[in-house]
Amino acid sequence: MDTVPLYNLSPMLRLMGMGLVVAVGPLAWVWLRSRDASPARRLQALTLLTLFLTFDLVLFGAFTRLTDSGLGCPDWPGCYGQASPVGARAAIAIAQEALPSGPVTHGKAWVEMIHRYLATGVGVLIIVLALATWLQWRRHRRAGAAAGAPAVVHPWWPFATLVWVCAQGAFGALTVTMKLFPAIVTLHLLGGVGLLVLLAVQAERYRQAVGAPVESLTHGLRTLLWVVAAMVALQIALGGWVSTNYAVLACSTFPMCQGSWWPVMDFAQGFELWRPLGVSGDGTQLEFHALTAIHYTHRLFAYALFVAVGVLAWRLHQAGRLAAQRRWLVLLTLLQLLTGLSNVILDWPLLAAVLHTGGAAAMMTVLAWALCASRAPALGTAAAEGASGARGVTA
Repeated sequence: MDTVPLYNLSPMLRLMGMGLVVAVGPLAWVWLRSRDASPARRLQALTLLTLFLTFDLVLFGAFTRLTDSGLGCPDWPGCYGQASPVGARAAIAIAQEALPSGPVTHGKAWVEMIHRYLATGVGVLIIVLALATWLQWRRHRRAGAAAGAPAVVHPWWPFATLVWVCAQGAFGALTVTMKLFPAIVTLHLLGGVGLLVLLAVQAERYRQAVGAPVESLTHGLRTLLWVVAAMVALQIALGGWVSTNYAVLACSTFPMCQGSWWPVMDFAQGFELWRPLGVSGDGTQLEFHALTAIHYTHRLFAYALFVAVGVLAWRLHQAGRLAAQRRWLVLLTLLQLLTGLSNVILDWPLLAAVLHTGGAAAMMTVLAWALCASRAPALGTAAAEGASGARGVTA
């Protein structure tokens, strides 16, 4: 395995062809379903479908990581210089015979390559979305809003998404070539969630372009929404750090950890960010106390986040705003609680671990949807409404 080049671009064209094959089905489905719809609705449908497939990709990425298949093919972008494990079966067999438990096996190679095929397919869809949005935006500019041309999303959003997915692909390559470096793997996870956020914003903007209303929130409630979104993003980063350092089982009981409310922890070593997997920056073995610090920090912050989401849901309920997003947040928070407990108590079952990652990604997507579907009133409007309310009380 040490003699395998980390980068081998010879199968690149064939891999891109696989991405086209993966993308053809979704594109045909959108065209057939929306061929009589307006351009804005067609682009909305394509954005929603790309969002759905990207979420599936994040789930499959979690499955790839949790089944230790991230190095199933030790080079990039192909597998031993081939476009599929079929062409690499001889090299895989040699590696598997040398080390039957992995990291290279026939099964893990297929998991890793399917993940790359799906990622390439999503990339093709995002390219199509960017080009289609730009073309429709040009038509809109030429027709002019006064002529009644339908509104479209500014092409800045899909092109930013295209740049983002290219960076995400680079992090995917580094995940392999840097041998599951924890910081790189965590950033790769955060990049996938960021891609979901960008697509969710575009989907909501298209929904508004075809007539959906934007709900008004008070400045305080909108600030709380931003705070919870930031907390969820931080918790996803902490969860990624737990997973990539294999610290899930450092605490195997709940609510206490190792029979204590405050177990022995080494935060300095646990949160030394730039180091290889399993070792500290000076090359020594990562201590168990460091893994405990990683796990317990994630757990303690989960308590704070649970309270914050509860307060946000209650405030939204009182205000009668964002009903759909509020319900999704509550359901996803409960899912996170159940799957998080399952990971600890049931010894990290694969289904619960994958769902835990998916639930976190879905929470961030819903919060992006809520932020884009709402706005705070302008300061002058808010002041006028407050003055009007005060006159009504005095009268």
